Amino acid sequence: MNLVIGLLAAIAALTHVYIFVLESFRWTAPGTRRIFGFSEQAAESTRELAYNQGFYNLFLAIVTVVGLALWPAVPAAGVALILAGTGSMAAAALVLVTRDSRKMRAALAQGAVPALAVVLTLFTF
Repeated sequence: MNLVIGLLAAIAALTHVYIFVLESFRWTAPGTRRIFGFSEQAAESTRELAYNQGFYNLFLAIVTVVGLALWPAVPAAGVALILAGTGSMAAAALVLVTRDSRKMRAALAQGAVPALAVVLTLFTF
């Protein structure tokens, strides 16, 4: 079970690093605008907000990766950080979909794997 939790947490972290890159560095690129459903004008006007939001996603990934790194040596700290990172990712996805139900696909993309990691971690420890 630990291997599955570790893989899910790592996938969640990598997904959020990818989101970080899209939001912080590629926000106005045509492919990124298509992914997020923004016009060129809307992307340009929200560029600074997206840049900041991208870093939130990066920090969640970092917390999760540090938890994965600590887990073998300091299990309690590792599990706590994994839960903090993946739990925040899952909660952010929940906020996204409760604010706008049309964002269900995006919420599932960013939140399903972290939510699975949280559930498995809670049932395991």
